[in-house]
Amino acid sequence: MFKKILIANRGEIACRVIKTAKKLGIATVAVYSDADRGALHVEMADEAVHIGPAPSAQSYIVIEKIIEAIRKTGADAVHPGYGFLSENAAFAEALEKEGVAFIGPPVGAIKAMGDKITSKKLAAEAGVSTVPGHMGLIEDADEAVKIAGQIRYPVMIKASAGGGGKGMRIAWNDAEAREGFQASKNEAKSSFGDDRIFIEKFVTQPRHIEIQVLGDKHGTTLYLGERECSIQRRNQKVVEEAPSPFLDPATRKAMGEQAVALSKAVGYHSAGTVEFIVDGDRNFYFLEMNTRLQVEHPVTELITGIDLVEQMIRVAAGERLSFGQGDVKLNGWAIESRLYAEDPYRNFLPSIGRLARYRPPVEGAQADGTIVRNDTGVFEGGEISMYYDPMVAKLCTWAPARLAAIDAMATALDDFEVEGIGHNLPFLSAVMGHERFRAGRLTTAFIAEEFPDGFHGVAPDAASALKLAAVAAVVQQAVQERAAQISGTIGNHRRVVGKQWVASLADGEHAVTLENRDGGVSIHFETGETLSVESDWMPGRRHAVFTVAGERLGVKVDLAGPAIRLRWHGMDVKVHVRAPRVAALARLMPKKAPPDTSKLLLCPMPGVVTALLVAEGDVVEAGQALATIEAMKMENMMRAERRGTVKRLAVKVGQSLAVDETILEFE
Repeated sequence: MFKKILIANRGEIACRVIKTAKKLGIATVAVYSDADRGALHVEMADEAVHIGPAPSAQSYIVIEKIIEAIRKTGADAVHPGYGFLSENAAFAEALEKEGVAFIGPPVGAIKAMGDKITSKKLAAEAGVSTVPGHMGLIEDADEAVKIAGQIRYPVMIKASAGGGGKGMRIAWNDAEAREGFQASKNEAKSSFGDDRIFIEKFVTQPRHIEIQVLGDKHGTTLYLGERECSIQRRNQKVVEEAPSPFLDPATRKAMGEQAVALSKAVGYHSAGTVEFIVDGDRNFYFLEMNTRLQVEHPVTELITGIDLVEQMIRVAAGERLSFGQGDVKLNGWAIESRLYAEDPYRNFLPSIGRLARYRPPVEGAQADGTIVRNDTGVFEGGEISMYYDPMVAKLCTWAPARLAAIDAMATALDDFEVEGIGHNLPFLSAVMGHERFRAGRLTTAFIAEEFPDGFHGVAPDAASALKLAAVAAVVQQAVQERAAQISGTIGNHRRVVGKQWVASLADGEHAVTLENRDGGVSIHFETGETLSVESDWMPGRRHAVFTVAGERLGVKVDLAGPAIRLRWHGMDVKVHVRAPRVAALARLMPKKAPPDTSKLLLCPMPGVVTALLVAEGDVVEAGQALATIEAMKMENMMRAERRGTVKRLAVKVGQSLAVDETILEFE
């Protein structure tokens, strides 16, 4: 067994590998850039080596710097995690020359499967179903348009060395093919240092289902069930689960056997993933093989009980797998939600900044028999950088059945506190509560179809509005009683806090009367309803559990000026709780109009201007591209909302911008 492993990665996956290495008694080495000096993976490792500036192209993907760190620390093995150098054959070859073990597959398999064009040819030769497409490299946009027309729209434009949704675009016409080709090349070059592009047919109504494979160096290759990864945005996975709610045993077996056949055809060992696109009739087509540990591997670990990182280490050390295909059993259901530093209210644009508050839910076995797991690489007070992927954590839940796992995830999301950055927790909660998701009617177009105008929060229905009004009334009562205690008495008189309030939120006003009782409060609504409320909330707490009519509500509570902000199940509401006389006067107050920004193009996320596509005085049409902003390795196109004339350019190419900074002004 190895004595010391260097993890050539950062963030949550580096922390994940370190945990298993420690369990096996193996020393660990972290590498870090300028931006990661105080990162969690640096703190967790036994040793840490600085490898350069913040941009990954100058640090994490520079092979020579990783080799220098290996020589400096005497590591005898390297785990690459995912992304960065994990599927770089040159890196694996460099390690081999150094006499250092690569905790991953052989170089030949990386070369064969890491190039998506070659992999599709090999898959077809191995008898694996493949998607129709053009397997040669595409030289320019004109050729891309020609090939797309031959394949017939819609088509998928993909980076040959891509992954994680980077360098990937769907085109429905010539204009989108031309624009998507250039954007994919730019993203591929920036993220992978390889701008080769290919095109394949885009299967409509698709589900993205992948098979986890695991092989040793002695000829044994197994499949460990599947993962459903259909909840995606811009081809980036957001929610994954295992097993799939769609597959039957026969299809699972057929997909698994094809995945194993492909793995054996390239002499594969270690953990890997064979990805398929599956249509509504359960026909499946090979997409690609990821010759590395997959981001969503925890859900497979939760339903199989197999530590994939441990198996990768043991295989790399030459050990045989200690179990066979017949020993692999799928137990229960697991859900993974990716917590991203993306603002769902700004069309999921990247967000950076300091984590003023970061409190994950309690991990491990829960009282109801479910399990919560959170893989993360950040901590409260740390910073989310613009230089790397926006994923903050991977929250997973397990339960004996699918709906129970979904409900456990909804509870865990409600209990997850994150402040200081924009994040997608509300959106993830909305997905867990969505009827179509709960029913398992999924395609990769789920988000586009169910949230066509973006995410604007979950509007409380009538029952939820009553619950939130009751919670707000209890909070207001506690705040006022505390204030009365602090103010003391005047003479022999102490301020008396009333029991009647008017709670105002989006659906209107709710007049309530509070009645204290043992262990809680009864909330009587003027419409006749009564809700019992018990809670552990007290002024100053940002999160509390409220039991409303017997239902557990994990609610985030903020005293936002005169209002009470409550966040629960994807809802984000401000409730004004006033005394009846004050509520009557508040109805007479005029509404403040928002500022007019219609003549400004504002930067929706922190990023760098990579191109300005118009000049002062230009007349632009609705939908015309104006500028591109790069943030967290993704290119974002800024477009005109309406016809107009450019009055002033406020920025230059290469300039770093903050949120809402003006890019240009219209006449």
